[in-house]
Amino acid sequence: MTRWLDPDEQRTWRAYLAASRALMDTLDRELQRDAGMPHAYYEILVRLSEAPDRRLRMGDLADATGSSRSRLSHAAARLEASGWIRREDCPTDRRGQVATLTAAGHAALTAAAPGHVEGVRRHLFDALSPAQVDQLRRISETVSDHLTG
Repeated sequence: MTRWLDPDEQRTWRAYLAASRALMDTLDRELQRDAGMPHAYYEILVRLSEAPDRRLRMGDLADATGSSRSRLSHAAARLEASGWIRREDCPTDRRGQVATLTAAGHAALTAAAPGHVEGVRRHLFDALSPAQVDQLRRISETVSDHLTG
């Protein structure tokens, strides 16, 4: 039997969808305008910048960014054409590849980060009280743990 959403759950669901879409669309537009990259590319560069030696296996990078392997492969080709990453065959597994953040990619990320962080602050955190920030973090962690655990 279907457990339909009650009116309060329906309002909450729709508010969540509207807010998350609007936030991500706004941040994506700003990154495109200010840094010439979509948010998905920014996320790839961030993940590589945080990895040891600024390199990750493509499969691990896909998992870290929540991308399909084919979508990541397409994005990686564009990032490689821009000179922001380099892909190489994996030395321990001939079927795999490793993506490495280049100096140009690190420079692009370093240039984009201040504007992106300001956008996150302005569009999300400035609208919330400290208690709401804590609630948002706890709710997000609970949902994430539920879906991944």
